[in-house]
Amino acid sequence: MAEKLEDLNLPNASVQKIIKEALPDTVNIGKDARSALSRAASVFVLYVTSQASNEAQKANRKTLIGQDIITALEELEFENFIEPLKDILKEFKDSKTKKSNKPKKLNEEENDGIEGEEDDETEEPMEDV
Repeated sequence: MAEKLEDLNLPNASVQKIIKEALPDTVNIGKDARSALSRAASVFVLYVTSQASNEAQKANRKTLIGQDIITALEELEFENFIEPLKDILKEFKDSKTKKSNKPKKLNEEENDGIEGEEDDETEEPMEDV
């Protein structure tokens, strides 16, 4: 658990990046506004996480899953976030599936000498004991 209230804040660099991507290049934002947005984002994340944790506990789980977050957003009446979140979860699951189904390739150095080369050692038949 966090020792200080500030430990619960999101990293300023991450919040700054999100703000920069959301606003046009012509808009500047003051330090106090960045700080307020950072704190508001942190409170939002804690709020949704708390509700999602309740959902996991209802299902006798200790691990939060994506569906817990979706259910929490529904219960907290943040319906606008549900469809984008579902899309992101689907993309994540698809990319995870593609990675696990992708055959591992040998690079050229590892592949050198493998094709067509026979082992010098021959297997000896096992003796009956």
